[in-house]
Amino acid sequence: MNHFQQVNQFLKDSSFFYTIAIGMDSKYTYVSKNYDRNFEFTNGTLLGRHFSVTLHPDDIVICEQVGGQCFSEPGRLFSATLRKHDGRGGFVTTQWEMQAIFDEKEQPEGIFCIGYNITEFVDTQSRLVSANTQLNDIGFMQSHLVRKPLANIIGLSQMISEESKGEKVTQLSAMLAKSADELDQVIREISRKTDE
Repeated sequence: MNHFQQVNQFLKDSSFFYTIAIGMDSKYTYVSKNYDRNFEFTNGTLLGRHFSVTLHPDDIVICEQVGGQCFSEPGRLFSATLRKHDGRGGFVTTQWEMQAIFDEKEQPEGIFCIGYNITEFVDTQSRLVSANTQLNDIGFMQSHLVRKPLANIIGLSQMISEESKGEKVTQLSAMLAKSADELDQVIREISRKTDE
């Protein structure tokens, strides 16, 4: 049993991994149950169909390029991230490793591929990047846009306190200065946390 067949036997019932083989005619020569279950949406099989039927049109060229690499360096794995139709008008993101397969006469037979769905990972990564951008924006606003008027309030409260001779105004000015200082400390702490 060759390496390709051993891997297929091991992963044929996997719920996580997809295994496929694509022949020299660019058609599926093998598809695992999990691959058919996730990407064949007419209740048949992808076996014998052109590999591009499952792909985002822009990703076909990626497969062609990686396939060329597989044949130029036999025995080496090459990776690709590809979008596949989800059956609802959208796409899932999949990660693949591919290797050229050869027959017993060392003639090219096709490409063997093993992949899995990384959509959740990609979505989480995108949300983290977005959250980080938002935190940076908040940090900028706090350190530049909020702190300027707050500094003005602190300065004005000091000026009022210095210019006022009345006890009541002095007390109110001190309360204003204390509240402004407390707010300044909170903003500094928030800014520090967004810079971490």
